[in-house]
Amino acid sequence: MTEVILYGKAGCHLCEEARAEIESVRRRREFALTEVDVSLDPVLHARYGERIPVVVVAGEEVFEFHVDGPELERVLDRVRP
Repeated sequence: MTEVILYGKAGCHLCEEARAEIESVRRRREFALTEVDVSLDPVLHARYGERIPVVVVAGEEVFEFHVDGPELERVLDRVRP
């Protein structure tokens, strides 16, 4: 199953919007979603802290700041095993 990772943090309105868009796509496409709070890990905070939300699909960063639902569907279709 394809893995989608949402890097964000609590209280981030852009992260909430990204999560909502991802969940919308998830109703039409099957994938595993993992959410990671970058504020809990200094290494991840240094890597993603100023760019959140960041979305990684199958190991590839595909979005930052904003998630485009139709584009996420295209990416998922492309990486489907």
